[in-house]
Amino acid sequence: MDISRGFQISAPAIFVPWLADEAEITRLLAGSGIKKVTTGYYTLECEPLVGLRCLLGFHLHATGKFTELEFFRRSYDDLKGSFGDFQRHFESAFGEPTYKVDGSFEYPAEVGSIGFPRSEWKLSGTRIVHYIFDRFGPEEHMRIQKI
Repeated sequence: MDISRGFQISAPAIFVPWLADEAEITRLLAGSGIKKVTTGYYTLECEPLVGLRCLLGFHLHATGKFTELEFFRRSYDDLKGSFGDFQRHFESAFGEPTYKVDGSFEYPAEVGSIGFPRSEWKLSGTRIVHYIFDRFGPEEHMRIQKI
């Protein structure tokens, strides 16, 4: 996958280029079950990477351009299982993280929390982050951002 140009969704097989505007996002994803949550934010239940089923959140920057993907689940009944599943799929697709810190101590809220590592990949003008932080309870963040 050439992550520098955009993101290739496995199923449905759709390539979404970075910096696409709202009209292009809705055109590309028409008929896929995409849902508009609010201006500049859409979600889609899909298989973003082979074997990974989850929801994708498409974030459009204040300029109206697509700059971030958020990977999440409807339920986090098994946070450890979810974390491991996302991590395995991302390492399979993008290799070992560029930066990884274990989860043996408390991080500031924006970094991660006890018991889970924080991973970051820097690839071809993109940044991928994966961590758990405490926001009204534990919350998993798995995101790809155009930088």
